[in-house]
Amino acid sequence: MAMTKPASRPNNPRFSSGPCAKIPTFELAKLSDAALGRSHRAAVGKAKLKAAIEETREILGIPADYRIGIVPASDTGAVEMAMWSLLGERKATMVAWESFGAGWVTDVVKQLKIDAEVKTADYGQIVDLATVDFDTDVVFTWNGTTSGVRVPNGDAIPANRAGLTICDATSAAFAQDLPWDKLDVTTFSWQKVMGGEAAHGMLILSPRAVERLESYTPAWPLPKIFRLTKGGKLIEGIFVGETINTPSMLAVEDYLVALDWAKSVGGLKGLMARADANAKVLWDFCDRNDWIANLADDPATRSNTSVCLKFTDERIKDGAAFAKAVAKKLADYNAAYDIGAYRDAPAGLRIWCGATIEAADVEKLTLWLKWAFEEVMAEQTEAV
Repeated sequence: MAMTKPASRPNNPRFSSGPCAKIPTFELAKLSDAALGRSHRAAVGKAKLKAAIEETREILGIPADYRIGIVPASDTGAVEMAMWSLLGERKATMVAWESFGAGWVTDVVKQLKIDAEVKTADYGQIVDLATVDFDTDVVFTWNGTTSGVRVPNGDAIPANRAGLTICDATSAAFAQDLPWDKLDVTTFSWQKVMGGEAAHGMLILSPRAVERLESYTPAWPLPKIFRLTKGGKLIEGIFVGETINTPSMLAVEDYLVALDWAKSVGGLKGLMARADANAKVLWDFCDRNDWIANLADDPATRSNTSVCLKFTDERIKDGAAFAKAVAKKLADYNAAYDIGAYRDAPAGLRIWCGATIEAADVEKLTLWLKWAFEEVMAEQTEAV
């Protein structure tokens, strides 16, 4: 007997892993104070950019002696800027367990041609950081957006390391507790947990990273958009709101509104609790149903933001086609948008559970997910 279609849909079916859902209280009228048509170098523009930096510091608990800069090209631009500016002084270790980490490996090994050890793990798994030599410069993602796995903590990173740690934390910041004393370079974008607009990245530097920048000059030429120093000294203006290129003041306003919302839900602890509650709905759903499972092998490494799921029913012959059909059916019925697995990842679903998502919507999604599974299974059985 066919399962009855669920009675109600999620109020917000936007479960994309980037750009992610806007804050629950979002409306365009809240951006009315944006400094539109004003120079980002005018007092009003500088003030808003500086506010974005300082409120980020406050909510994330970033140490006072760490620099925070707003940079172009989203998280990708921030990571590239860090790698091109800092790597090459010593051997590097590239750690990858999903597609974006693999991309950083390509950049370092094939483009910069740096002497690097490469450590990888399959999707759903994570490299054992205890095997990594942190006297080398280590580049890694904290949360694998395309694989649904995360670093559980920073315990494996030694305090007395000789190398720098360069961490892509784009789908972890504002949802996971990042150990700042273990991270020398941290990057993220506004479009993930805060539901901000794309194109802007955040670059966070520890004093050790600043020291490297001021004492080391890479062997390769640096494009203007990557330059963080001048005359051997850090360009301090970048870290007080004097951006390298022209930012969108509308996007800046949107980020400021999201930061205000973050404070209203309890700051970092509140944001983490919301993401944890959202992800738990899916984890519990997997525990109740034997035809679907978390892609992450170890519960300790399961992401609470980019939750990746795999279908495990033995009747499924073409996993990619089946997952695509389920995702399409959910989108056609306006129950969930953009939840197909990333193109390079194993077949399945990827459901964003960051803080801007409501747990009640995830609950409703699970009912639709079960319905769509049974519908597609019946359709494929009839087609045989």
